[in-house]
Amino acid sequence: MAMLHRRILRRTVEEAKAKLNFNRNRTLFPCSSFSTVTSSSSAAAAASDEAPRQLPVFDYQPKPYNGPSADETLEKRKKFLGPSLFYYYQKPLNIVEGKMQYLFDENGRRYLDAFAGIVTVSCGHCHPEVLNAIMEQSKLLQHAPTVYLHHAIADFAEALASKMPGNLKVVYFVNSGSEANELAMLMARLYTGNLGMISLRNAYHGGSSNTIGLTALNTWKYPIPEGEIHHVVNPDPFHGVFGSDATRYAKDVQDHIDYGTSGKVAGFIAETIQGVGGAVELAPGYLKQVYDIVHKAGGVCIADEVQTGFGRTGSHYWGFETQGVIPDIVTMAKGIGNGLPLGAVVTTPEIANAMAQKLQFNTFGGNPVCSAGGLAVLQVLDKEKRQAHCADVGSHLIGRLRSLQDRHDIIGDVRGRGLMVGVELVTDRKEKTPAKAETAILFEKMRELGVLLGKGGLHGNVFRIKPPMCFTKDDADFLVDALDYAVSKL
Repeated sequence: MAMLHRRILRRTVEEAKAKLNFNRNRTLFPCSSFSTVTSSSSAAAAASDEAPRQLPVFDYQPKPYNGPSADETLEKRKKFLGPSLFYYYQKPLNIVEGKMQYLFDENGRRYLDAFAGIVTVSCGHCHPEVLNAIMEQSKLLQHAPTVYLHHAIADFAEALASKMPGNLKVVYFVNSGSEANELAMLMARLYTGNLGMISLRNAYHGGSSNTIGLTALNTWKYPIPEGEIHHVVNPDPFHGVFGSDATRYAKDVQDHIDYGTSGKVAGFIAETIQGVGGAVELAPGYLKQVYDIVHKAGGVCIADEVQTGFGRTGSHYWGFETQGVIPDIVTMAKGIGNGLPLGAVVTTPEIANAMAQKLQFNTFGGNPVCSAGGLAVLQVLDKEKRQAHCADVGSHLIGRLRSLQDRHDIIGDVRGRGLMVGVELVTDRKEKTPAKAETAILFEKMRELGVLLGKGGLHGNVFRIKPPMCFTKDDADFLVDALDYAVSKL
């Protein structure tokens, strides 16, 4: 009998050890609301505060890393790179490999990338079809400027123009979102003959010397001349002074034109869902009213699709379509290249003609490698039906986050569309007081649990959840359960 007891005890210990062992590219955490696919399983697991939870199974083994350590890399950054560079986390991550929606550190630990390289990785890290297009073109010709002919830039421009509504058919390629917005502002001023530009408070449109003027978050602004730029009240349904009343926000634009300008403006620019500002969706119907006001004042309307484009919102391919408008100029970057330094401006032939009075040139804009990669991105997003996928997974994610909001007072707002989601943390729901310290703690805790998020908003109290568009419902459940656990332990 004693021998039988010892066998049972030994088997129990071995089973317990087996459950605690996991591959180095998996993350486990004790979770009070454990679910594998849907939130319905949360209640069953809530009885155990120590139920194991791990990242969804992913059939990929990272390559052994033999490069410099995190500490060595950080020291080199401090020595040779500008002091304005910042990094996430008290102990910065040394990310050395990526595959689809996951990233791996120097030790081979796997993380769920819920920020997509700042909303840049659309198809997925190192997507094989995008990589193949880039490598095959690199073998033939890495660079040729537009003073020569090459089919890659023309093929890409044709494919991109086919995605645009109305008469938006002329494409300019650049290297980043800041460059795209710089060019759009130049177009607006040349075409209209006016100087004044209007943008929204809480907006981010870039960090170059001109786009800093359009940006309206003091975190990102240097004290330099910004001339002829007006910032109007942000039509933010959560924080805005007029709630969701688009008409009253639109009247503020008219007031700025009447009292702050000559009565004529060059243009108006807006993100449909503010990215850096904290995933803020504009009040419904706002852009339609404002576009009419701006056109009457002689201006053009610019849609900044740097973060909202290419189906990420799920409901539409372009963010501006959610407001039922067609802009005069559209800017884009980030997801257009899945990590390549690539941006674009698309406009009408009439506005493009204003650029023909002088030479306009960009050395690297639309080079063969970026063009081949960009075209592959468009094809992959269509082939894999990523817009519909974003709608489906995003709806599931937002639903689960709102259930979490019902249980945790610190979650003041859950907002967004598709896989462009914001979770705003507050210490007082009535006053909407930013939970700055708590956000910082939770941000670190989520990394410990294996989830990499972004932060946004003026006070840095909004979690930005904008993963690669191959993000799954299992990934969404892992993220929400991790957040639930982290908040519960706060």
